[in-house]
Amino acid sequence: MFVKVYQYHIENDKVDEYLSIQEKASEIYNKYLDLNTIYLQCNEDSTKWMEISKYKNEEEYQKSINLINKEKDIQELFAAFQSLLVSEKEISEENYIEMKVINN
Repeated sequence: MFVKVYQYHIENDKVDEYLSIQEKASEIYNKYLDLNTIYLQCNEDSTKWMEISKYKNEEEYQKSINLINKEKDIQELFAAFQSLLVSEKEISEENYIEMKVINN
C-alpha cells in the first residue's frame, strides 16, 4: 500500500470545522480512489494533527490526484482548511510504502 502522511497544526477553536472539511473532502476523494484515512490529534500539543491515508498503490494515487485537484469543490475545501491552520506552522507531507501490518 502507498501511504501519505501529513502533519499540521489546527487552531483549537476550529476543530469541528476542520473535521467537517475533512468529511467533505473524503467524499470527493472516494469518487476517484479507494482509500482509508485516519486523523490523529496529539496529546501533548492539541493543535498538532497527523493525517494518514492509505491507497492501493502510488500509481493509482498519482493518476487520480490530478483529477481530484481539478475539482472546484476540493479547491474551495483546501482554502477553507488553510484558513484553520496555526499561522506560523508549516504543513509537512511524507510518502511511505506499507511493509507489514500486525494485528494482535
